[in-house]
Amino acid sequence: MSANPKATENYLDRAQRVLPGGSFGNTQAGLIITEGRGSRVRDDAGNELIDYLIGSGPMIVGHGHPEVLAAVQAQLERGMTFFANNPQGIALAEAITRAVPCADQVRFASTGSEADAFAMRLARAYTGREKILKFEGGYHGYSDYGLQSLAPAKPGNSYEPIADSAGIPAAVSESILVAPYNDADAVESLIREHDGEIAAVFMEPVQRLIPPKPGFLADIRRLTADHDILLIFDEVVTGFRMAYGGAQAYYDVTPDVCTLGKAIGGGFAISAVAGRQDIMDCFDRGRAAPDRFVPQVGTLSGNPVGSAAGLATLEILERPGTYDHYHSIGNKLITAITEAIDKNGLQAQVVGVPPMFDIVFVDGDVRNHRDMLRADTTKLSRLNQLLKARGILKGENKNYLCTVLDDADVKLTIDAWQDALGILAGE
Repeated sequence: MSANPKATENYLDRAQRVLPGGSFGNTQAGLIITEGRGSRVRDDAGNELIDYLIGSGPMIVGHGHPEVLAAVQAQLERGMTFFANNPQGIALAEAITRAVPCADQVRFASTGSEADAFAMRLARAYTGREKILKFEGGYHGYSDYGLQSLAPAKPGNSYEPIADSAGIPAAVSESILVAPYNDADAVESLIREHDGEIAAVFMEPVQRLIPPKPGFLADIRRLTADHDILLIFDEVVTGFRMAYGGAQAYYDVTPDVCTLGKAIGGGFAISAVAGRQDIMDCFDRGRAAPDRFVPQVGTLSGNPVGSAAGLATLEILERPGTYDHYHSIGNKLITAITEAIDKNGLQAQVVGVPPMFDIVFVDGDVRNHRDMLRADTTKLSRLNQLLKARGILKGENKNYLCTVLDDADVKLTIDAWQDALGILAGE
């Protein structure tokens, strides 16, 4: 990558004048990325960084992959968007239905938040029930319903829905039930208490970074099936990341509906609701009963440029050996970081799965949101600073891996983590 010719330009001052808090709301205001190639990005000061942020997940095959760029360029020459069916969107829907176990049909949107909101509405329409059961700490977008008990800093003794933002009507919380993740007994208790009221259990199969306990997903599948409740997997993050068919393929537990995003757009704004034919019929005015029809329109839904990028991305991911290599990189990094933690006597552990993980400064099991609340976030922030100074860019509390990390990237990453953890242990 070439150095930024405007490296001395003060983007931060400009941003402070026109953006609330000086940022888009995604990352800290001081992070300004000007370029990305492969596994690396460059900031406004010209520093090259190995990228474990990868746009918060969508750049799974790296920045500017030549096959993705070629697909995008070919489509740009034919048009940008049409607000109509197009060959690329249809082909992407076909690829999703071939890959994802629960997907008979697909309805596109533009963001994960949209897809999650539509999926909740779909569940209510299909079942005729109003309540959604979610897990404390689970992220399901920025709708009023999604922002319930995502990050309660001081939860009470019971698991109650708590709005995570100002401006959310109190009545919204009345239709949300909250359970602790990795606790099937608590879910069963809520289902029995609210028998006949719950439309769906809505969950991340890997909640943020926390993996499911062995048997947990299967238990939830059994409970929902026994009580005629829809099981919806939010796979905006895990879709095509854990495996080609997503976390549902990786863990061999098939939900009724899932939501997808990030990887399926190849860096463009594409998301989707995918599910069983009879449920997806609620989106079809010609097939749905009048009281079950869910209208859904989006200006850029299934747009051909994003669809072309997503389709090219999935074609790359589907190649033999891709996920074996992808998981092996993650396992190598997790092993090295765990060894560095032990060597430096830090009270910390790596939490996550090979494609996405981070260090959590806490002792004992990490099974749910309340376990994460015990972590020392000040140390994590300091670690992130030390890593960035050593050429590693990561999210505030997550490392996303891309498939094009090479041996040099891995070595530099391990060296940076070992050095940073050593410094942190001595402070």
